[in-house]
Amino acid sequence: MTKKIIFLVLIILFPFNTYGIIKVDITRGNLDPLPLAVSPLAIDNDSKNEFKKILNMRDIGSEISIIVEKNLRTSGLFNPLDKEAFLQKPDIANLKPRFEDWKLIKAQALITGKVNFIDEKLRVEFRLWDILAGREMMALAFTTVPTNWRRVGHIISDKVYERLTGEKGYFDTRIIYVAEEGPKTQRVKKLAIMDQDGFNNKFLTLGNELVLTPRFNKTSQMVTYLSYFRNLPRVYLLDIETGTQEVVGDFPGMTFAPRFSPDGKKIIMSFAKDGNSDIYTMDLESRVVDRITNHPSIDTSPSYSPDGKFISFNSDRSGYQQIYVMESSGKNVKRISFGKGLYGTPVWSPRGDLIAFTKLHKGKFYIGVMRTDGSGERLLTENFYQEAPSWSPNGRVLIFYRETKTDDEGKGFSAKLWSIDLTGYNEREVKTPTDASDPSWSSLLSN
Repeated sequence: MTKKIIFLVLIILFPFNTYGIIKVDITRGNLDPLPLAVSPLAIDNDSKNEFKKILNMRDIGSEISIIVEKNLRTSGLFNPLDKEAFLQKPDIANLKPRFEDWKLIKAQALITGKVNFIDEKLRVEFRLWDILAGREMMALAFTTVPTNWRRVGHIISDKVYERLTGEKGYFDTRIIYVAEEGPKTQRVKKLAIMDQDGFNNKFLTLGNELVLTPRFNKTSQMVTYLSYFRNLPRVYLLDIETGTQEVVGDFPGMTFAPRFSPDGKKIIMSFAKDGNSDIYTMDLESRVVDRITNHPSIDTSPSYSPDGKFISFNSDRSGYQQIYVMESSGKNVKRISFGKGLYGTPVWSPRGDLIAFTKLHKGKFYIGVMRTDGSGERLLTENFYQEAPSWSPNGRVLIFYRETKTDDEGKGFSAKLWSIDLTGYNEREVKTPTDASDPSWSSLLSN
């Protein structure tokens, strides 16, 4: 269960909607990361001893600052400086930084803070400083149970990211995915969930049944996924917080996973009926099923626009697989992909400005993005096999999975999760305990 973070103090000396120190240009890959210092959070000896008893941690203040530092570094927009170069001690810097000392090591922004153990709770304060202007930009304080310390680090990261870029962060989020083990021909697949940085991994199913393509509800911590029960596909709903699982229905011939509508009240999916695959929606309250497309070609992989007015999908109605957009009623179908190769798995950005996709061309798989009218196509990464992009909640990063080739004996196969931002330059593996596929990114937990 996700424990709540209580915001005790909210001091914003300069509003969030003012311009940040940096501006993010998603089309640029040569953006110089902002030099930034993350000072260890100061902590008194009594608090340190209490946290050591509860969490068996030597210095929770340093550990939280490490989370913040790693998050900001992996975004590709920030360059956290080496702590060995710091000239001020954490407790002194938190009270009043000597801005000249931080300018000497080329820092443009500074994060300081302190940690206390108060009434059996963890209290964390942090401050963000503009070194060049010599002023405090933001100060916040949180209180929560001590075991929730990692989330505090993620929330601080989000607040700093938002203040410095002018856009929401994506660090206090989770990833649900399919954990895979065993030979390629006999894979055991379980549902698994983890924090976006790979920590707190948990398995949600036992692996007795094949599970495929889990997808988060953007309005709650609810997940829909496809599972095979006695070799028949079933659509399930799973409440991550309570563990409650519910069968939505049996859909023989299902080809692609269901997804939630933006308001979470419907799921949209494709399944084969009378030998043809079309797109359908189901109202989760009434369980009424509506057919959206009715075409002799194969229509699959539907994804709503964030306002719910449009649907992207892929179809071979032009002779080979391409991406189409239509109104949510199914009217005014338009093809938007016209490049060379086959296009699939279109997913609408949470910002509403782009559609991510998988592309197969000349034996290679690409993850790319295009505008919603099909213009401005950009291929971000290529590999032997990769697919299933999923957007971060701020629409700036994609997570997907990538497979490796097997050798002549069928060995060497693996499936791993990777992320890449919209510049196409910040590509990273997201570590998981087992092989992994079909990731889906949650919305911000702290919203």
